[in-house]
Amino acid sequence: MSQIRTFLSGATTMAAALAAVFALTAAKTQKKETFDEITVGRINIVEPDGTKRIIISNKAQFPGDFQQGKEGARPDRRDFAGMLFINEEGTENGGLIQKGSMTADGKISAGLSLTFDRFRQDQTLQLLSDESDAYQATSIKINDVPSFKITSMEDMTRFGAEADKLPAADQRAYWKKLSEEGRLSENRIWLGNIRDKGSMLQLKDAKGRPRMVLKVAADGKAQIQMLDEQGKVLKSIDPTN
Repeated sequence: MSQIRTFLSGATTMAAALAAVFALTAAKTQKKETFDEITVGRINIVEPDGTKRIIISNKAQFPGDFQQGKEGARPDRRDFAGMLFINEEGTENGGLIQKGSMTADGKISAGLSLTFDRFRQDQTLQLLSDESDAYQATSIKINDVPSFKITSMEDMTRFGAEADKLPAADQRAYWKKLSEEGRLSENRIWLGNIRDKGSMLQLKDAKGRPRMVLKVAADGKAQIQMLDEQGKVLKSIDPTN
């Protein structure tokens, strides 16, 4: 009888050990699944530590923005579905957003925007399509964006709040001063179609002022303009000169 008890005790111990091994092995095994189709409202792609790196979402669950792992409210994104890119520290660094709808009375509101951001800052590159009943425009924008050490996203929020407190006549001077101090993003290159069905390339200086403009009108007439810092045309080149 004692031998049977010894055998049963040993068997129990062995079974417990095997169960522990299987449990540990299963915990370490990375599951790989293959799907022909999957339907979801939102997908969070994360690192092993849980840091979100890419978020793909419908409109209802679309996130706010991310700064160093913290999500902030972005009510201006409530009409969009799309995808956000997030870097290793948990800060947003670009994304793709899109929408398109028509009201019962036929009014169109549609657009797509693909952006790439500077580290802890705003977009340096944007591919944009925008459409309403009044116009349709497609453009590529390349921007100079100050380092976050010079102007942070929190600074930009503060600038906007301070500007809103000023009379409308003083707001332009407020933003101009910040621009002259190098605190703001400046568009340097703009390429796109314009409302008269022409196309345009603008090359701008460090203050965002157009200094060379290349145009092709809807009828095919081409022109190159060189401008001063006030926007005055210094020289114009077309096929006739």
